[in-house]
Amino acid sequence: MGDHFEKGQQALLNEGEENEMEIFGYRTQSCRKTLCLAGSIFSFGILPLVFYWRPAWHVWANCIPCSLQEADVVLLRTTDEFQTYSWKKVVWICLSAMNSAFGIIPDHPLITDEDYIINRAIRKPDLKVRCIKVQKIRYVWNNLEGQFQKIGSLEDWLSSAKIHVKFGSGLTTEEQEIRRLICGPNTIDVEITPIWKLLIKEVLNPFYIFQLFSVCLWFSEEYKEYAFAIIIMSIISIALTVYDLREQSVKLHHLVESHNSITVSVCEKKAGVQELESRFLVPGDLLILTGNKVQMPCDAILIDGSCVVDEGMLTGESIPVTKTPLPKMDSSVPWKTQSEADYKRHVLFCGTEVIQARGACSGTVKAVVLQTGFNTAKGDLVRSILYPKPMNFKLYRDAIRFLLCLVGTATIGMIYTLCVYVLSGETPEEVVKKALDVITIAVPPALPAALTTGIIYAQRRLKKRGIFCISPQRINVCGQLNLVCFDKTGTLTRDGLDLWGVVPCDRSGFQEVHNFASGKALPWGPLYAAMASCHSLILLDGTIHGDPLDLKMFEATTWEMVVSGHDFHIKGAPACAMVVKPCKTTSQVPVEGIAILHQFPFSSALQRMTVIVQEMGGDWLAFMKGAPERVASFCQPETVPTSFVSELQIYTTQGFRVIGLAYKKLEMDHHTTALMRDQVESDLIFLGLLILENRLKEETKPALEELISARIRTVMITGDNLQTAITVARKSGMVSESQKVILIEANETTESSSACISWQLVEEKKHIAYRNQDNYINIREEVSDNSREGSYHFALSGKSFQVISQHFGSLLPKILINGTIFARMSPGQKSSLVEEFQKLDYFVGMCGDGANDCGALKMAHVGVSLSEQEASVASPFTSKTPNIQCVPHLIKEGRAALVTSFCMFKYMALYSMIQYVGVLLLYWETNSLSNYQFLFQDLAITTLIGVTMNLNGAYPKLVPFRPAGRLISPPLLLSVILNILLSLAMHIVGFILVQRQPWYSMGMHSTCTVQNETTSKLTISPTAPDKIGSNGVFTSFENTTIWFLGTINCIIVALVFSKGKPFRQPTYTNYIFVLVLVIQLSVCLFILFADIPELYRRLDLLCTPVLWRVYIVIMLGSNFIVSLVVEEVIIENRALWMIIKRCFGYQSKSQYRIWQRALANDPSWPPINQTSYSDMPACGRGVSYSNPVFESNEEQL
Repeated sequence: MGDHFEKGQQALLNEGEENEMEIFGYRTQSCRKTLCLAGSIFSFGILPLVFYWRPAWHVWANCIPCSLQEADVVLLRTTDEFQTYSWKKVVWICLSAMNSAFGIIPDHPLITDEDYIINRAIRKPDLKVRCIKVQKIRYVWNNLEGQFQKIGSLEDWLSSAKIHVKFGSGLTTEEQEIRRLICGPNTIDVEITPIWKLLIKEVLNPFYIFQLFSVCLWFSEEYKEYAFAIIIMSIISIALTVYDLREQSVKLHHLVESHNSITVSVCEKKAGVQELESRFLVPGDLLILTGNKVQMPCDAILIDGSCVVDEGMLTGESIPVTKTPLPKMDSSVPWKTQSEADYKRHVLFCGTEVIQARGACSGTVKAVVLQTGFNTAKGDLVRSILYPKPMNFKLYRDAIRFLLCLVGTATIGMIYTLCVYVLSGETPEEVVKKALDVITIAVPPALPAALTTGIIYAQRRLKKRGIFCISPQRINVCGQLNLVCFDKTGTLTRDGLDLWGVVPCDRSGFQEVHNFASGKALPWGPLYAAMASCHSLILLDGTIHGDPLDLKMFEATTWEMVVSGHDFHIKGAPACAMVVKPCKTTSQVPVEGIAILHQFPFSSALQRMTVIVQEMGGDWLAFMKGAPERVASFCQPETVPTSFVSELQIYTTQGFRVIGLAYKKLEMDHHTTALMRDQVESDLIFLGLLILENRLKEETKPALEELISARIRTVMITGDNLQTAITVARKSGMVSESQKVILIEANETTESSSACISWQLVEEKKHIAYRNQDNYINIREEVSDNSREGSYHFALSGKSFQVISQHFGSLLPKILINGTIFARMSPGQKSSLVEEFQKLDYFVGMCGDGANDCGALKMAHVGVSLSEQEASVASPFTSKTPNIQCVPHLIKEGRAALVTSFCMFKYMALYSMIQYVGVLLLYWETNSLSNYQFLFQDLAITTLIGVTMNLNGAYPKLVPFRPAGRLISPPLLLSVILNILLSLAMHIVGFILVQRQPWYSMGMHSTCTVQNETTSKLTISPTAPDKIGSNGVFTSFENTTIWFLGTINCIIVALVFSKGKPFRQPTYTNYIFVLVLVIQLSVCLFILFADIPELYRRLDLLCTPVLWRVYIVIMLGSNFIVSLVVEEVIIENRALWMIIKRCFGYQSKSQYRIWQRALANDPSWPPINQTSYSDMPACGRGVSYSNPVFESNEEQL
């Protein structure tokens, strides 16, 4: 109904972003509103409830479509597969109040400058702004472009020159006030949701509404006991959920509340520097940063001075990061793209802590507010928790279908009931009650509680293993994982790096390795100076902080660090420059110390860092440290030894982390900050290699072997060197010794050639000549004919992944099917890779230590963080044990929880159907089960089974196949249908046989073994029933037979459906469940064979001959044997189902399976020692790699 829109009536919000939405314009109509109000009153509140569940219906009923410009209500629909609807009112912001205060009129110069979105949003002449607030972010109507746009951040098109000129001296008071009104306060408000709100939201869940209906019906039928039991269970379930939600709300509130009450110094254009509460900040304000340990209340661009920041809150890695000022360039290129370096090195992010602020020439550190409120980095993190991405798991969709099937079955039963009771002349009130009863019988009200207990037990077992979960629904998803991505450093390998040695070099080539373990000091020289000064370490309260790699390198020199100005001052250096100098114990060196004057900090994108230093009373030098391949590319070719590649190969193949070092002397005519980075980073002299050891964690290899043996794919995504990654993959067992690694290298389009992709087989011994590229790996030149035999793995870098994504889109799925090693990956590329795997229908897990893995952890179906930093709030699972052993545990528990859910669904379906069949048969005689009979089945049998059946733990071994991921899978459906048919057959046989017994219509006293006087009271002829007790109307031989058959059948079904191996512990280990079943069965048999008149009277049962009771046991025993045989021989027989699949030619429809089958039939795959270009047509086998096997069938699949 909302799909036929003219131009201007719909648009896209946040186009191309993760939270992209369609927006539709609507105008409220008073006559429609009146009709809806009347409908709400006459439907006794049912209509508003339906509108609450279906927001789109509310808008369609109350409003008519119109253009977005005229709309007073907008309907929003997410563009993902869920297409979730929500609606918002359009609100007006009035600026007229500012007219009197500041004299702002429609043609005021502040408003007429339409370069900025803020001014385009102001409607003249009445000075009003239309806005909507969606997921905590404010959007204003851009009158010029005719669309809603996000407000609360500086425009992306601004150049660095424009930022310096426009905002470099601050905003005027009038500009601040206008921006405050339109952008809103700079707060990340997460109000603690009131308990009554959480309660109402939970109670309005459709299932609890159904339970309310059931309870009301039971009270009207005097079935109070079970009604109270369901009320108590629902109250406990609701209370637990509300408590959990409230705890999360409080936790999140405390996480962000300190952010909203920070005092900052702001420079105003005319008024100068003023102290201000952070909530009054607006984009464009000029912040003055003073002192240390400052919490950032917003995102800001550093324009003057430098800062050292702890970004642990965002990345999970408490390593100080150096931020540099945004250089003022003349070009009109947007500031984010003006240089090849990552723009984030100029941005101070909200929520991070400025450990140290160092002023440049002017002495003050200035930053321009970039984003405020929920637009900031911290705001974005909080929003991702408040509005998590919906989970697409077929189990939950199937659960709805399952319930709809039960409702459909109930409807058939209602029609049958109406026919039987109307024809028998019952009162309308009785007919309606009996018909509604059928719904509460067919749809089990205890189902949600039973499913929740399974998840709670799994969560408790995980907690014992030190794995904490903030999204319990995802435990079931863990059971479906078939691909797990791992970060390398800190996840597969140990956190700390040990400095193994250095390989110095001179003009003649590499010298002998200097091993630090020997205790011999490294001789003085530029290499020594580079190790002492080329780092981003800082001195805080007398302690040195920084990157572990930098710390290890600096510690090896045994020098110390001081700040200039405390003890001495260096001419030409800033007063607070960092100075490194030899300790008194250090062996004699010819310099007093080195002052670090300027840093070009390390960036993952550039893979290098550079410092400008001055020797005390000596030369000015530049030192570079980074990925050896990158460092070598900036050096004079004659200074790079010819054996560079082979030397690098020696260490990377052993899994060492290798860092390159280089330097040059600088001619200093002007201040260091005036030097451009490209001027400094050229014509360097190569100094040598720094070798660091990064050992595998002890638990890594066994955990990976366990996953691989269970046929769960393991993938490595790292920011480290490609060869190191390949070596770690081999050492850890991710790539076995017999498997080949094929290196894929893709290069961007250049002036001389288009984008190309090459494939080389990685070999251990041969060497290739040095090339100025990122990957220096030994490549096999010739490949034997059997190269395709055995499995293979692709290895590629982040740069190649980017090029393939852009220019070789059709190849990407083929590469991902066998892609195992992804090196030099940026955080954004990690997220993209996880998403690409998901597109191939993999269930993807991601395990990282939180450092720059946040995006991937959020993107994956299951994210496991090994860090306890705040960044881990983005991850559904956090492990206290910082190793990957938690991943197999999580998958085992997930599989057990998933199987438990299926057992529960099956059991609840059978229990409902057993009662349903029994009751409908009794309705035929206008009879039914009594309240106590229902109570015994519902409470004493089913509720106890529902609570204890879920207690089985996970099976300790991971098997090489997953449990079914769908409720409507053939084995599961067949199991339910066959068991329903068995129960139906048994009930019908019992119902008909009892009526054919000779004692059925005779009413003979001798049919019962109890004393005669008792028998006369109990044995009642169905033709002339006496009313015994209050519920005597129910007593009949049919009723007694059906009740015993149904009750004991519920126990049998529980035993048959309680699955053990291969995903859960065997049933006999679940002692409580076994004990419950034994007690229940004993009680039922006791009631069946013990002739206790008072007990029979209470339960509305009739005494039957012993032989008939034996018949009942025989019927139940036969049912149990047949059911067990069917379950074990057919349903649980995996081999049989595989044969059936083959016979019917069934093949998996998962994308990755389709690709695997296609590639298996492609003789040109994998291509080796070949190169192809993006603009080349298919011109021969193995060059452009078109895949006719797959593509010809693409449309039918």
